[in-house]
Amino acid sequence: MTKLAANDPWLKPYEERIRRRMEFTHSRERSITQGGDVPLEQFADGYLYYGLHHDEKKGCWVLREFLPGAQSVHLIGSFNDWQTMSVWKLKRIDDYGNWEICISDKALRHGDLYRLYVHWGYGGGERIPAWATRVVQDPTTGIFSAQVWTPESSYTFRHARPSRSEEPLMIYECHIGMSSEEGKVSTYKEFQEQVLPRIIDLGYNAIQIMAVQEHPYYGSFGYHVSSFFAPSSRFGTPDELKALIDAAHAAGLKVIMDLVHSHAVRNEVEGLARYDGSRTLFFHEGPRGDHPAWDSLCFDYGRNSVMHFLLSNCKYWLDVYQFDGFRFDGVSSMLYYNHGLGECFTSYADYFNGHQDADAMAYLTLANKLIHSVYPDAITIAEEVSGMPGLAAPIEDGGFGFDYRLSMNIPDFWTKLITERTDEEWSPGAIWYELTNRREEEKTISYAESHDQALVGDKTLIFRLADADMYWHMSHDSRTLITDRAIALDKLIRLATAATMNGGYLNFMGNEFGHPEWIDFPREGNGWSYHYARRQWSLADNTDLLYHDLQEFDRAMVHFIDGEKDFLSLPLEQYHIHEEDQTLVFGRGDYLFAFNFHPTNSHTGYAVSVPEGTYSIVLNTDSKSFGGYDQVDGSLSYSTQPTEKVTTTACPALEKLLLYLPARTALVLKRNTDK
Repeated sequence: MTKLAANDPWLKPYEERIRRRMEFTHSRERSITQGGDVPLEQFADGYLYYGLHHDEKKGCWVLREFLPGAQSVHLIGSFNDWQTMSVWKLKRIDDYGNWEICISDKALRHGDLYRLYVHWGYGGGERIPAWATRVVQDPTTGIFSAQVWTPESSYTFRHARPSRSEEPLMIYECHIGMSSEEGKVSTYKEFQEQVLPRIIDLGYNAIQIMAVQEHPYYGSFGYHVSSFFAPSSRFGTPDELKALIDAAHAAGLKVIMDLVHSHAVRNEVEGLARYDGSRTLFFHEGPRGDHPAWDSLCFDYGRNSVMHFLLSNCKYWLDVYQFDGFRFDGVSSMLYYNHGLGECFTSYADYFNGHQDADAMAYLTLANKLIHSVYPDAITIAEEVSGMPGLAAPIEDGGFGFDYRLSMNIPDFWTKLITERTDEEWSPGAIWYELTNRREEEKTISYAESHDQALVGDKTLIFRLADADMYWHMSHDSRTLITDRAIALDKLIRLATAATMNGGYLNFMGNEFGHPEWIDFPREGNGWSYHYARRQWSLADNTDLLYHDLQEFDRAMVHFIDGEKDFLSLPLEQYHIHEEDQTLVFGRGDYLFAFNFHPTNSHTGYAVSVPEGTYSIVLNTDSKSFGGYDQVDGSLSYSTQPTEKVTTTACPALEKLLLYLPARTALVLKRNTDK
């Protein structure tokens, strides 16, 4: 029996299906590696062969592309006035569909623009090479072209990647373009100089960068990718992206890339659609190739050439740009023929009912195998909403091999709680259940909200809690009961989410200080304005504002968790839940987390049964520096009192501890272990 099924009795009826999935993945690997004669790592070297390369030995340029449906291919560009000329015609070099041209060393120069003109049996058109590593947009015409990138001196990495450790993964999710306070598209360099120091100061140990792969429409948030091997030029040069990653590594931060392999943009000239005149070179034909919710095209993972393209893409970003890993976007969409749309996933049968795409599951598994083979310390995270069992379990155990899965139920739960329940109806038992409802053998990334909740049409937590008062009453002098409630609950939500993690915690750029309003990229509907596609850092820097206080709390919380290197190994133990009092107390090792969610009732001399000892406060959400009212004396220590012994699995001896828990306040206490 697979370890995946052995660990979960509910999976035992599906053991055969799990094994069949494993066998199919193995057969797909044998297919693409010629029965194992070609190592998977070598199979993923496509970026070293395809695309434009300078051959130092021959002293010439070589361009290769895979276009099996083409009848003729020409290289056109700024160097030949965009004309199809015989001297710039590519040669078909095999029956497989590979085309090649060798170009004089002096014929191409740094900065030259180029595209392909592909002719097929019933027509033709211009195409940007699929393997292009540099694509730029003309600021006047808006036209995209590939660009020769061969600067006199290219960036050389100076710092090694941070090694993998058992510490919690504290992720700062960010978008380069909207990271400036100015109404503009910011750059890799500006992010490195202005934002990266903030992240380092806050204590996060990883950044997750969105929208790295080139995408024609800025407002797509980077999810309608056109050129999979090209870092977006709207943010700067390839060397500036490398410098940013290197600077993060120098500070000990891991850099995770938001990788989009779940779909692609429909564009033909800029993208992969009808690249050689056919739809099926990269994508499924017919309705299966159309994503009904995203207006995009769906990859055919059953084609070896598509596997080659996407696996090479994984290795390329690890090798050339030294990323530490990937957050795979849209995994649920990949797993199911219907993309998971309209499915409830209320039983295990829903994961094994034949609606799953075996080719996509094989691709995801082989991608994880490749990534961890290329870089053993790599991090892979699955953005997956259905709860597919085994997603973050080892491949040999019957899993897909991801290191983490996003706990996507948590932000949905908090949003539903805020919008559908009065404060008096907040159930600490329900909160505990949702925050800890997971497969313990699979690590998760917990988060209260990400970029999804910040987009126009939705609201961040603080915006839902404070609403219009965020505009007028976030200063210390003008605060209201509404803003007091908002910042108090925002802190409780973040602390409870982070403290109950079993793998890591994620925060989206600016949410740590309760960034006001929503994200809305420039578009026709807003007059192409950048007003809502920026981050107002000055709010967090203004010590007169509650935004600053929220940031100070986030900094203290992150430093506390990241500073405890063994935090993840500390077992979670629930000590106390009282629905009427709306209190929740749980522990992790010698740390005690005490929450009072009640909107009005403060509890004096509140008795909870905890491990015996003397406790000191290490974090208090009601601290004045965090926008609170300092109702708890942080200098006091609290000693347990003997009582009837209560036995739990984690700690055999519990005693009574008396605490003062003000309304909407949480305390983190540490037990003194000195003898």
